[in-house]
Amino acid sequence: MKANFSSSLFAAVMTAALCLQPSVAQAGMISARQVAARNQSVADRLKVQAFLDRADVKRKLEALGVKSLFAQERVAALSDQEVHALAGRIDSLPAGGRLLNSISDNDLIVILLVAILVAAAAA
Repeated sequence: MKANFSSSLFAAVMTAALCLQPSVAQAGMISARQVAARNQSVADRLKVQAFLDRADVKRKLEALGVKSLFAQERVAALSDQEVHALAGRIDSLPAGGRLLNSISDNDLIVILLVAILVAAAAA
């Protein structure tokens, strides 16, 4: 009986050891350009998210019928190129200035953001 228990325990331990083998890890080199591109992508996303978190932008989006949570979800789903384009538009605006007489800079960015969000939702 003791031999039967020992052999059963041995079989159980061996089965567990074979089933729970760690997966093989693979390492590789990445270039400085890849790291810089990834850092730029993260910075651009943070910039667009910070823009969406502003109170005046939230009010404008709500006035246009876009809920803040929906806008944040859509920005999270945008490609890196689209986020980079939005971040570039935010950076290119003059500080405290107006681009056109009837439309403020923030209004223009919000309109552009809504257009991208609608296009991304349709796709």
